[in-house]
Amino acid sequence: MLELLFLGTGASVPSRDRATSCIAVRGGSDIILMDCGEGSQRQIMISPFSFMKIRAILITHLHGDHVFGLPGLLQTMSLSGRKEPLTVYGPAGIRRCVEAFMTVTEGETVYPLEVREVAGGESFPVNDMTVTVYGTEHNIASVGYVVKEKDRPGKLDKEKAITLGIKEGPEMAKLKNGETVRDVTPDMVLGTPVKGASVSYTGDTKRCQSIALASKGASVLIHESTYMSAESDLAEEHAHSTAVDAAETAKEAGVGCLILTHVSNRYDNLDDVVSEAKTIFGNTYAAKDMAMFLVKGDGAVPKE
Repeated sequence: MLELLFLGTGASVPSRDRATSCIAVRGGSDIILMDCGEGSQRQIMISPFSFMKIRAILITHLHGDHVFGLPGLLQTMSLSGRKEPLTVYGPAGIRRCVEAFMTVTEGETVYPLEVREVAGGESFPVNDMTVTVYGTEHNIASVGYVVKEKDRPGKLDKEKAITLGIKEGPEMAKLKNGETVRDVTPDMVLGTPVKGASVSYTGDTKRCQSIALASKGASVLIHESTYMSAESDLAEEHAHSTAVDAAETAKEAGVGCLILTHVSNRYDNLDDVVSEAKTIFGNTYAAKDMAMFLVKGDGAVPKE
């Protein structure tokens, strides 16, 4: 299971109710941060999560509402005595962006900091989670990410294992961990693997096929929904998506749950945005700051 915490859900500029883009995914005690808009470090401080547990930061693109929180967060980690290494991932330009931030603010880190540029197609581990990068289409270089936990072994058929000569205890534990014991292979005694939870996050983008392909079967698709369909001309002009775009992509990808974020401040009632998406994809939510979801292999539910 993954925990999904929305720290900032607004579009372009913060409002009294919504900070700019920032989302945290926690697997066990490890946190992956996706985007880091202005004020992100304070949002983390007042949340149940600790910024000292962040193992990687995934930046979707270099617009300010997705990166202006980076220098403050990186420097606060130093001031708090962080020692563990940290890697920041992002599209072309992220390395120059971080270097500029840290140079002009005379910032430094006392922990190892690495910055890696990605374009789509890359996959890498972050402790027990795996991150896959996919390309998106915005008016600046942009990428999306899928964060996935490992699939868990299926249920062990003890009786069958015993009939095959396996003893209870360490031998059964080895089979459960995927090891072969005296010619007995795990597939002989284990049921169907339990699908690990997965979260796909688009960042800012217009609707594109790469999102549906990368998000196929994901537990959750977090899709930007800056506009409603009445403003589809603005969405096209600014390379953003509507609630309908997001819902159609979720349906095509066959995801378990759709969560809309980056909704324009012009929409006072998020229920209207959700209702529009639900005409196409029923299991839809609108993200709100500090909302948390529990993510399993087949979808997600709000945590009360």
